[in-house]
Amino acid sequence: MGRRKIEMKVVEDSSSRQVTFSKRRTGLFKKANELATLCGAEIAVLVFSPGGKPFSFGHPNVESIADRFLNQECPKSKFRVSKNDEKAGRLNQQLEDMESQLEAEKKRGLVLDKAVLKAKGLPLKGKPPSFGELSRADLRKMKASLEALRENVKEKASEMEASSSLLLLANGRRDSYDCC
Repeated sequence: MGRRKIEMKVVEDSSSRQVTFSKRRTGLFKKANELATLCGAEIAVLVFSPGGKPFSFGHPNVESIADRFLNQECPKSKFRVSKNDEKAGRLNQQLEDMESQLEAEKKRGLVLDKAVLKAKGLPLKGKPPSFGELSRADLRKMKASLEALRENVKEKASEMEASSSLLLLANGRRDSYDCC
């Protein structure tokens, strides 16, 4: 039977497009892995699905490759100012703001934890109370607060991941115009 040539155009049916994306993404990541293994190359691949969800592959990992790429130095004589510098600066500022908000929330969480322990008459230092020492109502409250915390952390992580991906994309575009 053999392979047939596929015309390069956008797949119109959304479900077919998603299936094609998934298969092609898997193939792309497989090829990247082979290249890294056979040649000892350091590789990072970042792909956004048609629905906007990010997927990444990196060898040894995406973060180290992205940091290395973003921190490389360009020759001074060939450096050009990019139109995206202002946009990248705004994204960097947003990222820094979110990181400082995260730190403030962590500190606030510690203060609230101490306040809850103090209100319950539990010791602030030393070993925390065992689950056997807490009533069922306290355990239910703790479970609800832990679930809320988990959802909050998931949400913040998603926001930070999206911001990080946008920042990487913005810097990647800037670097492709800035250097060499």
